[in-house]
Amino acid sequence: MVEHLQKLYPGRLILASQSPRRAQLLSLIGFDFDIRPSHIREDSWNEDDPAQHVLALSLAKAQEVAGEVEHGLIVGADTIVVLDGEILGKPADFEEAKSMLRRLSNRTHQVYTGFALVEKPGNRTASDYEVTSVHFRQLQDWEIESYVKTQNPMDKAGAYGIQDQSAVFADRIEGCFYNVVGFPLTKFYTTFLKFVQHNEQQ
Repeated sequence: MVEHLQKLYPGRLILASQSPRRAQLLSLIGFDFDIRPSHIREDSWNEDDPAQHVLALSLAKAQEVAGEVEHGLIVGADTIVVLDGEILGKPADFEEAKSMLRRLSNRTHQVYTGFALVEKPGNRTASDYEVTSVHFRQLQDWEIESYVKTQNPMDKAGAYGIQDQSAVFADRIEGCFYNVVGFPLTKFYTTFLKFVQHNEQQ
């Protein structure tokens, strides 16, 4: 698969994210890429619709990095947690992290991840998003306290990462698991294939 991906797109693939989880997932399916994080402030984005929020922000991240690249394919992404229509971003402090987890306890929430591709120098773009429903069992206060002390929730939307100790919080997942980790692998892969194959047909 690695050799075929390189044949499909022999240029530079650039991940506009400092998320180690996204880097691990891209590596998992054989992509070779550089990391060049964007510097867009996620907390300054005020889009109420969750899908539009992740689509717009992931594209903005990719376009910002694309502005500094002459040749390459830039990948931007953004993940949010949505509870009762309210977007939960990354917690500002430990108390907010605890509050978020208490709100998620014994409830179902949605995880949205948007991604965007920007090709340079042609400036052709593609974007899409995935939604996964996650149900948390009833969490005990000591579990929340113990988890927050690890500091793992502090850089994650909704104050948890399904790939760490909070894996035992979720008892039901409907949809793409990797989307909850932070990158919907299958949807990204199929979008990437269509994007680069379109280039070959031109």
